[in-house]
Amino acid sequence: MQKSITALLALCLAGTAWLALAQGDLQVKDTAPDRYVVQKGDTLWSIATKFLSDQWRWPEIWRMNQEQIRNPHQISPGDVLVLDRKASPPQLRLGDSSGDGGGGRAAPESEDSVKLLPRVYTSNLGAGPIPAIPPRAIEPFLTQPLLIEEGGLDRAPRIIATQEDRVNLGAGNVAYVSGFGKATDEVWQVYRAGQPLVDPDSQLTLGYEAVFLGTARVTRPGDPATVQIVNSKKEISAGDRLIPSPPAIIPQYVPHAPASKVNGRIIAFYDLLPTSSGGRDSIVSINRGTRHGLEPGNVLAMHRNVVIYDQADYLKSRDRSPAIQLPPERYGLVYIFRTFASVSYALVMESTRPVQSGDIVQNP
Repeated sequence: MQKSITALLALCLAGTAWLALAQGDLQVKDTAPDRYVVQKGDTLWSIATKFLSDQWRWPEIWRMNQEQIRNPHQISPGDVLVLDRKASPPQLRLGDSSGDGGGGRAAPESEDSVKLLPRVYTSNLGAGPIPAIPPRAIEPFLTQPLLIEEGGLDRAPRIIATQEDRVNLGAGNVAYVSGFGKATDEVWQVYRAGQPLVDPDSQLTLGYEAVFLGTARVTRPGDPATVQIVNSKKEISAGDRLIPSPPAIIPQYVPHAPASKVNGRIIAFYDLLPTSSGGRDSIVSINRGTRHGLEPGNVLAMHRNVVIYDQADYLKSRDRSPAIQLPPERYGLVYIFRTFASVSYALVMESTRPVQSGDIVQNP
């Protein structure tokens, strides 16, 4: 986590060019509170929702390149945030926890001054700095979504047999793996070849999504080697493939608009049936990636093409009238957290209607 915070600070101090990408004035909600006490379970995104119409623009209201709150990732439960509506654009500051000027960290005395007084600081050892977005929402997916070429798992180590000839394996069961070679990794992820990801526009196959089944730990090296299943998300069986498990790191990417124009589509939902629809906290794949300028931290708006028919005309003629194409309707936001060349994975942060495959994603 410390490495992530350091990387974030370096990004913020290096420049603020990405802030200029946000279009229009920063709009504060009429219902925004003047003061807010950070609660356990809050995220920077959820706090911004209380203040901003475009919550993904929270780095602007915190002035991350200024002296007030240089790194909002260091805000913890119990801290008080004060909204300065007179600043242009409006700004959040750290405020006085007592509300009466008695011992605050940044309690405004007037429009232009801040009173600093001695204070005894207390902290809950179990409550650290709040994250940008809910870590539980993306932590399992930071390494799990795996995009491969057709046959991309063919050379990976393979489960050739199971203890006691079990058909399906779960946590605690033992399997025998061939193909580790000189690899010394102890923990491995287990995969099975999955569905192709097809571009809704070009109908080209962008890759194949490998299905994450679980993790295994090597208990006896060799060929075959013995592994024990540590945990299983789905049933594991002979023929499944193993890939070294990367370290789990929760990145604190600053949400920002893409540097270039993006016009893509939602391909599918991770680990759901193709006919399924999603909603908030769903993981979606998008037919745009690094070659289109996307990077982790990008925020995209979801739109849907709406087609209607003239109902009055239909009632008169009993024959369906010509379809009328309405402008795309924006209904939510997604947050990019993992990218490949032509595919990205994103977390649905906000959605006012069910998310469907084929929906449009564009610059927010």
